[in-house]
Amino acid sequence: MKKLVAKTKPQRDRRSAEDRQVAEFERRDLGRDIPSAARVLRRSHPTSIVLDQDLVDRLRTVGAKRGLGYQTMLKVIVREHLDEY
Repeated sequence: MKKLVAKTKPQRDRRSAEDRQVAEFERRDLGRDIPSAARVLRRSHPTSIVLDQDLVDRLRTVGAKRGLGYQTMLKVIVREHLDEY
């Protein structure tokens, strides 16, 4: 009676697939994509504002409930209520 042995792919096939993937990665020019991505992501303008500590503490508390930092929470509030003024 013969034993059935599962055939496995040789390691060489896996390695050659990895080599092809590395070669493809190195062949592609990603340099042109990176600066355009930075322009798209950076839509905001840095600014400074002086806030009372109790206001910052309240922003931190409310932001923490939503999983946001106080600066992000402030931006959300401004966006939601700016048209009211």
